[in-house]
Amino acid sequence: MKLFESMSTHGHERLAFHVDPETGLRAIIAIHSTVLGNALGGTRRWAYTDESEAIRDVLRLSEGMTYKAAASDLPMGGAKSVIMIEKGKVPTEAEARAMGRFVNTFSGQYIAAEDVGVNTQYCDWMASESNHIMGGETVSHGGDPSPYTSQGCFNGMKACLAHSGRKVDFAGLTVAVQGLGATGYKLAKLCREHGAKVIGTDVNPAAVEKAVKELGVVALGPGQSIFAQECDILAPCALGAILDNTTIKQLKCSIVCGTSNNQLHDPNVDGPSLKQRGVLYGPDFVVNAGGLIRLAGLYLGMSSAALDKKIEQIEHTTLAVLKEGKNEASEHVAAVNYAKRRIEAGRKAKHAEPAMA
Repeated sequence: MKLFESMSTHGHERLAFHVDPETGLRAIIAIHSTVLGNALGGTRRWAYTDESEAIRDVLRLSEGMTYKAAASDLPMGGAKSVIMIEKGKVPTEAEARAMGRFVNTFSGQYIAAEDVGVNTQYCDWMASESNHIMGGETVSHGGDPSPYTSQGCFNGMKACLAHSGRKVDFAGLTVAVQGLGATGYKLAKLCREHGAKVIGTDVNPAAVEKAVKELGVVALGPGQSIFAQECDILAPCALGAILDNTTIKQLKCSIVCGTSNNQLHDPNVDGPSLKQRGVLYGPDFVVNAGGLIRLAGLYLGMSSAALDKKIEQIEHTTLAVLKEGKNEASEHVAAVNYAKRRIEAGRKAKHAEPAMA
């Protein structure tokens, strides 16, 4: 990978690597953009195949965070961090504190929060070393953002139904949820509470068992593909890059709308492919912005009532983007353009000369 070329092409500002000899921490922080403000983005703790995979992930995720914040009309930039671990390595306070010290070297330009592999406890451990952490419960604040991510995605589903000319009613619908972890479980719960049948799968058998027992989710059998299920809405709620040439050909749904980031393996190819197949795509960074809105809003001092209204606004933002998508190569392109317009407006405002008296 040609790092400078890749960063220049996608507009990244900084990419920093860190090793802590005492704990063995190996971490990367990528800041994509601070045009609209300091950059908030989660910390992902994952067993990557190699360094190149970790770098690709942090670059792609940080870019998505920029668009997510901009599309949500937040005065925040986009960033992300990843921690490379060996599979099965248990998180420790010492490791988290080392990560907090790394975050602190950015002096607030990067605000960390939780992502895959990191929970509220880990955020509080990081916050013991840095004031620039969100998502904890005792040392930092904000708590688990997953309920807000799920609620925002559910609002995005409503927009997808409305845009498709369908009644905004989940009774009688079938929703297939890939990934029944934090956000997927809560999204499945919302769908079930509103009358939908939910089909679900997860790599963790305990997560499936919980969803079946507590929500009445229908679990897939061995060898069954979630992508090939007859359903109204497919909700990817696990890791990204799962919609590609192979999986898109299997789809038997009319809408894709889920909580995971970067769902399209190659946005320039897979976005148009979905559209050509007549599958409406709820752009991930628009519909899954609820968690970011919650934590960023609290960081900015917004009230809970104002944040709830902003998460409700996801439905209207999604609808506006989907309307623009009619005249674009894909809904993803429309969403990126929507976010870029807001970023450019912020850039112009920042560099505008003071008005003459």
